[in-house]
Amino acid sequence: MEKLLISLINFYQAYLSFDKGLLVFLAPGGACKYEVSCSQYTKESIEAYGALKGIFMGMKRIWSCK
Repeated sequence: MEKLLISLINFYQAYLSFDKGLLVFLAPGGACKYEVSCSQYTKESIEAYGALKGIFMGMKRIWSCK
């Protein structure tokens, strides 16, 4: 499960992200207010704590973005 989620996050980061992906031209300077992007934080959380807790931690971080 963790490998699938990390693969999906890698795909998002490479192709859909406004910070590093193909859509970077839509948000010059990046779109994320955090130094480590929410997708990278979620990926690291999944690796450290497993799928359920990692997703929960990532969603909390995304929800805190204003």
